[in-house]
Amino acid sequence: MKHNFRKLSFWVKARILVKDIYQMTASFPKEEQWGITLQMRRAAVSVPANIAEGCGRDTDKQLIHFLSIANGSICELETFIYLAEDLKYITSHVRFEHTQRIEEIRKMIVGFQRALRKV
Repeated sequence: MKHNFRKLSFWVKARILVKDIYQMTASFPKEEQWGITLQMRRAAVSVPANIAEGCGRDTDKQLIHFLSIANGSICELETFIYLAEDLKYITSHVRFEHTQRIEEIRKMIVGFQRALRKV
């Protein structure tokens, strides 16, 4: 494995975010179990999973591709967080905290992609 995902700080932060999303969505209405709750959890899980899968690939080009998928998933998750606020499932304070963390992870993913493209 050319890049060890376990050593990437944004992979660690993405894992923590997954845990927090699971905890947050546990309080959502039961009728959302197969709706926004499931979608948010899937998008959150997709981020560290795609980072890890990309690191397990043979080339930086493949890693960049999987980082792009992770970036798309984190954007999707951010959208669901805004929708959760719109639906009054979370407060604006909770939305702000999560979107700040998402932005930090997104910047780290994009920065790593840029560094890989320069190699």
